[in-house]
Amino acid sequence: MEFRHISVLLDETIEALRVRPEGIYVDGTLGGGGHSYHIAAGLTGKGRLIGIDQDEAAIEAARERLKPYGDRIVLIRDNYRNAAQAVRELGIERVDGILLDLGVSSYQLDNVERGFSYKYDTPLDMRMDTRQSITAADILNGYDEAELYRVIRDYGEEKFAKNIARHIVKARTDKPIETTGELNEIIRAAIPAKMRAEGGHPSKRTFQAIRIECNRELEVLQDSLDGFIDMLQPGGRLCVITFHSLEDRIVKTAFRRNENPCTCPPDFPVCVCGKVSKGRVVTRKPILPTDEEIAGNKRAKSAKLRVFERGM
Repeated sequence: MEFRHISVLLDETIEALRVRPEGIYVDGTLGGGGHSYHIAAGLTGKGRLIGIDQDEAAIEAARERLKPYGDRIVLIRDNYRNAAQAVRELGIERVDGILLDLGVSSYQLDNVERGFSYKYDTPLDMRMDTRQSITAADILNGYDEAELYRVIRDYGEEKFAKNIARHIVKARTDKPIETTGELNEIIRAAIPAKMRAEGGHPSKRTFQAIRIECNRELEVLQDSLDGFIDMLQPGGRLCVITFHSLEDRIVKTAFRRNENPCTCPPDFPVCVCGKVSKGRVVTRKPILPTDEEIAGNKRAKSAKLRVFERGM
């Protein structure tokens, strides 16, 4: 299957990165190389692009797409949480810009064998890195009811999380839950018919929650943002595209904390904690896709771009 993925907020992101011809840039979620292609096109001379992705199919697709700029590109198969170490191993301490596009690619959703989508009946997998041992099926069959409830409630923001968790545990007493189709039926039975007719596919939130848990997505994001800001040259920018409120909240909070890290009580006349701002939040409100972009790519609808600039 061909690796297809339409890059969301492409023009806005490239503009926000302010690509310098001889700068060094990191794309921590390379995907098919859509954003990276446009970054690489703006580089010359000593300019470098370091593309990172944990998905082997993404790396291979990006390698092919970025061939015209091969002399200025390094591709690394890894999780972006290890980006700082990977960049240091290349002899680079600071970079001029970093991009994270946190969306699941169209390829991952549409590739039936990957088990990301509720639209197809296929084995429950959902691993972004197929070298990882734990799958969605392991979570559904191994977590106790309280753990499943927490995951579905917190990561899916699903109001019927408790009932869905109960139905999962009950169903697996007969046989292990092995396919997306089986999980769809369990979720369907757990949500009242009247509510199933509202707000899109009834499985959407639970599938999102299990995928996030399987790949530790929010944990990785939370653990990485401060380090990415530390990697930036003065004036360098970190651009993050999120696709749901949980990710966006983490990014917004981290950016604010790095802009104003002071922990002194508000009534203190001067700061005594000694924590210094690392830069500024460029986007007071997130940049959203245009109506035109959404019309051409429905998956862009929930996208938000936030930008942080490292201080001088």
